[in-house]
Amino acid sequence: MIKPVGSDELRPRFVYDPEQHHRLSREAESLPSVIVSSQAAGNAVMLGAGYFSPLDGFMNLADALSTAQSMTLTDGRFFPVPLLCLLESADAIAGATRIALRDPNVEGKPVLAVMDVTAVEQVSDDQMALMTEQVYGTSDPKHPGVETFNSQGRIAISGPIQVLNFSYFQTDFPDTFRTAVEIRHEIQERGWQKIVAFQTRNPMHRAHEELCKMAMEAVEADGVVIHMLLGQLKPGDIPAPVRDAAIRTMAELYFPPNTVMVTGYGFDMLYAGPREAVLHAYFRQNMGATHFIIGRDHAGVGDYYGPFDAQTIFDDAVPAGALAIEIFRADHTAYSKKLDRVVMMRDVPDHTKEDFILLSGTRVREMLGQGEAPPPEFSRPEVAQILMDYYQSLPQS
Repeated sequence: MIKPVGSDELRPRFVYDPEQHHRLSREAESLPSVIVSSQAAGNAVMLGAGYFSPLDGFMNLADALSTAQSMTLTDGRFFPVPLLCLLESADAIAGATRIALRDPNVEGKPVLAVMDVTAVEQVSDDQMALMTEQVYGTSDPKHPGVETFNSQGRIAISGPIQVLNFSYFQTDFPDTFRTAVEIRHEIQERGWQKIVAFQTRNPMHRAHEELCKMAMEAVEADGVVIHMLLGQLKPGDIPAPVRDAAIRTMAELYFPPNTVMVTGYGFDMLYAGPREAVLHAYFRQNMGATHFIIGRDHAGVGDYYGPFDAQTIFDDAVPAGALAIEIFRADHTAYSKKLDRVVMMRDVPDHTKEDFILLSGTRVREMLGQGEAPPPEFSRPEVAQILMDYYQSLPQS
């Protein structure tokens, strides 16, 4: 099986030992505490689940700036984005060397993790601007990732953490949320050797389904892990429970037995385009995938990134040897009326626009909201029904 990034074994920060967990939970209630941002909570979940292995906690400012500029920490280890815990104020933990991090996304703000504080640092506007520009490729406050990153505060607390729970992800998505540790175990149990990972924050239409099958065939994979984001999205994106139902229906009806795993991870979307694509590849290697699909405008939003920037960054900026996972570079996929199947557009240079069934996201949402199913070449009817039920349940404007 493929090794985790930078190590022979995963190093999840979740406290699995029951006695230690109980002891730490009791201690945490007496520690100075702070409610962290949703983004920091998601990062803690990813650290706990082993996805960000071998990192052991939140970065100090020097490491965050280094990763923003070169995708390496100050000690030379590879990591594609700053991993910060930013606060508006650190008054509640002033002088403390051990603190509790509380979850903003769960009622009662329970303790999510315990941190051994190694630094409390003020981040300057110039430093925030540098990290923003390097990671997001823009400083436009209308970019949802830029807005979120810059709204969390300017005080960075850093240090190793011990994670006590997986926030709302394990309780709200018990059949879907899986740690990197669990996915590796299931891959071994299934006897898979070559594994394709597919990232999604949306329901999967026919083209996505066929793209997974194309990638599996091209690399002779044993199976595909459909790995959906379960955290916070931008307004207008389809909620995770609806996506989950749609994807599971598609996988059960249209994939051969023992060729697909439907799983999810707890993390807030960055919309950072190329940099987020590298982060996605990083934690897919940690969960055991040998290949990762990256298509057009992967993890992008609006017109901030070129259609294939998320592929070329692996050639232009990722340090040599940093990742062992292989990238499957996909083009836009669509149903060819000429060939009566889904194709990658680059593979059919003789086609014109009229030869494809192409629908904009806006048009699809309109159809679903009106109870009109998209053509079966675009969306499986069972998937379309789930999405129609969702859109028709929304208040009509």
